[in-house]
Amino acid sequence: MSNKFSKSMSRADVLFLSVGAMLGWGWVVLSGDWISKAGFLGTAIAFLLGGLLVTFIGLTYAELAAAIPETGGGLVFVQRAFNDRLGYIAAWSVLFGYVSVITFEAVALPTVIDYIIPVDHQLFLWNLGGWDIYLTWVLIGSFGSLLLTSMNYFGIKPAAIFQNILTIAVILIGLVLVFGAFANGGSVHTNSILGEGVGGVMTVLIMIPFLFVGFDVIPQIASEVKAPPKVIGRILIFSIILAIVFYILIAYGVSVGLTPSQLEVTRLATADAMTNLFRSPVFGTILVIGGVAGIVTSWNAFIIGGSRILFAMAERGMIPKWFAYIHPKYKTPTHGIIFLGLLGFFAPFLGHSALNWFVNAGGIGIVIGYMLVSISFMKLRKTEPELERPYKIPNWKLTGVIAIILSIIFITFYLPGMPSALVWPMEWLIVFGWYGIGTILYLFGSRKDSVKKFKDVSST
Repeated sequence: MSNKFSKSMSRADVLFLSVGAMLGWGWVVLSGDWISKAGFLGTAIAFLLGGLLVTFIGLTYAELAAAIPETGGGLVFVQRAFNDRLGYIAAWSVLFGYVSVITFEAVALPTVIDYIIPVDHQLFLWNLGGWDIYLTWVLIGSFGSLLLTSMNYFGIKPAAIFQNILTIAVILIGLVLVFGAFANGGSVHTNSILGEGVGGVMTVLIMIPFLFVGFDVIPQIASEVKAPPKVIGRILIFSIILAIVFYILIAYGVSVGLTPSQLEVTRLATADAMTNLFRSPVFGTILVIGGVAGIVTSWNAFIIGGSRILFAMAERGMIPKWFAYIHPKYKTPTHGIIFLGLLGFFAPFLGHSALNWFVNAGGIGIVIGYMLVSISFMKLRKTEPELERPYKIPNWKLTGVIAIILSIIFITFYLPGMPSALVWPMEWLIVFGWYGIGTILYLFGSRKDSVKKFKDVSST
């Protein structure tokens, strides 16, 4: 199965794929909320705690990705530890999160372009969720989807090179903000140190799953990496550490660059902080360009990861075989890429408000996938102690237990009564609808697979 792909991903490609997936658009639009709610110190504490949680989960992924470097990641791990059904649930859950990010980024792109180059949009289509949708606005996001889909269609290497360049741009532009804070700013504003205290820290902490989703793209493409399996695990953990450091540094730059009163009225806190620190709106525009790069790197990474999940499920007869097609020349799962590209192409027609529902709902899928992989990590340690583990985690019992507990805690963040609870009815209906579609596809795929197996047996 996995050998149908070419081993063309270098170590740098894998690192930038993971980091680029995690550093999307959130660091530009959410930093103001971090500082106003938790202050710089509270934000740093939240990212250190949240990063620790993600690191424990990442450690389970790292060991399994190195031990079982097959296309499909969580699907392969959970299926091997338990059965097809749980493996499918894990894969379908993670795909839910990937699809939500892909569709959201398709909407974020025209929104950000408007900030850089204000456009008087034409050809009003409709209003959805209080958002006026114009055809010219839609076309910006749809064109972006066509571009990224085409790039991935023609091989993973062009997409990886593109990912590397833009991820480096995101990091460098973020570091310019930090340099400005050290060189041109003063100290962290007094009111921006702890914000609203423990409640503020919790507000930032519940954003962690969304902000760090992306490191799990690495196991999806493990069979395409031309590096020793042990290195794959190390890169995964290192990418998480890089993201933690980046987010904390951005929070520092914003806490120095904006006063509490400015935080209350800012639209894009990170860009406005950059403008203040360098006393020029040009620098604010440069930072937003970095945000555009972040949108594209995240979007690109989830097309890569999502298409591999679809391929792995189709190869196992869980969904239609159409998704298992590998282009004979480009060695990419082109049908899965086209499918995800179409979702991105049509997403802007729903407008910004509707897409927020999908992003919020998709987050719970990612965390369910994390939990199932963490449980599988524990199970495989017991059932397959002889399995070669090039990247072996010390204190595996403690690591596994913590990863499982934290995954369950993350899931509770989305339940009724919590500050980040999913909204009824729309977000919960999306969750039920997604898993309903998944159930139908699985039953249909399993039935066809059973019929095929019966025919094979009968013919013998």
